[in-house]
Amino acid sequence: MAGYLIILEGGDACGKATQTKLLYEHLQKDGEKVQAVSFPDYDSPSSALVKMYLEGAFGRDADAVNPYAASTFYAVDRFASYQMKWKTFFEEGGIILADRYTTSNMLYQMIKFNTTQERQTYLQWLCDLEFYKMGLPVPDLVVLLDMPLHVSEKLMSQRKGKTGGRTGDIHEKNREFLTKCHHAYHELAKTYGWQKIDCTKGEELRSPTDIHLDIYTKVKALLRK
Repeated sequence: MAGYLIILEGGDACGKATQTKLLYEHLQKDGEKVQAVSFPDYDSPSSALVKMYLEGAFGRDADAVNPYAASTFYAVDRFASYQMKWKTFFEEGGIILADRYTTSNMLYQMIKFNTTQERQTYLQWLCDLEFYKMGLPVPDLVVLLDMPLHVSEKLMSQRKGKTGGRTGDIHEKNREFLTKCHHAYHELAKTYGWQKIDCTKGEELRSPTDIHLDIYTKVKALLRK
């Protein structure tokens, strides 16, 4: 019997890695069989094309690479991770916590299209590619960490880039692109039933512990079903 696939999704600097770690540790203390993964898998050779794309090797603007090609780079990386690192664990009933997944492709590549019909066609193609043709598991729960764009930008300015030491990839450097992402997150959450967690209260950041407890409550509700 397959286990559960739980995704932590959200914009850059919203705390996905921190929340994945807190949730992993909490579930371990509960005695659950749990494993954490992260995408892209930068430590694996399977992420080579993703790194090239984000570093601007195929164009210095995110729109330089069409969404179908870019999505395939990420899908191959996820396929390699699944086959080599967590397929058996998941199929034997383990809980997988993923920092990003197909859900990130849905967002970052969908916004390259201008019309609703083009977006819907793309999303249908992506789900068919990953979940049916490639055989990747469909998430059981997607938790969206919702953070205002101006807060994300401030936090991003204080960190190093993930793809080779530089600060900011071709997504992070494009404010118009990030603004579109922020609006699209809510559209996807509504369409696909993602569970939204607010990372701020008013203009103040909530503590990682407070955010974690909200996430943990939703996860435990899923596990009790």
